[in-house]
Amino acid sequence: MLLGKGQKGTSHCVCVDCEEDWPYESKLQRVIESALETEGVDVPCAVDVLITDDAGIHQTNLETRGVDRPTDVLSFPMFELSPGEKPRAEWADPDTGKVFLGDMVISLERANEQAEEYGHSLERELCYLTVHSVLHLLGYDHLDEGPMKRQMREREEKILTEMGLDRT
Repeated sequence: MLLGKGQKGTSHCVCVDCEEDWPYESKLQRVIESALETEGVDVPCAVDVLITDDAGIHQTNLETRGVDRPTDVLSFPMFELSPGEKPRAEWADPDTGKVFLGDMVISLERANEQAEEYGHSLERELCYLTVHSVLHLLGYDHLDEGPMKRQMREREEKILTEMGLDRT
């Protein structure tokens, strides 16, 4: 678990569940903190991340969505936010003082395949999937192929560019 400093000294809690000594854990924690800061989240938040394989995400996808196949990332928001809507301090857990935004599950196998397919590093792909999931936790979606998807892609690229992880 990592406690990070977000906007205005906001303390976020990111818990990444993965293999011991996994080299990308601290990077994903920083990506989540940066995404929350860029999106203007100014209350302390908590996010749980599970890194798994295709079999694990396949099972989760089947159990939670009824979709019988693996995918790259799944997001389970705690709240039904609209894009741009911020979590509120009154939603915080009284014991931790943090707003639990939700869970994300990432398939490391799928991330490896997509990194190769898109011609960039595994680190960049994992960061992209993490930002994508944070935006889902904050109410963004891409159900259409039009404005909603464009809005989400613009936010993803802005966050990644600010972190020095743009596509170029």
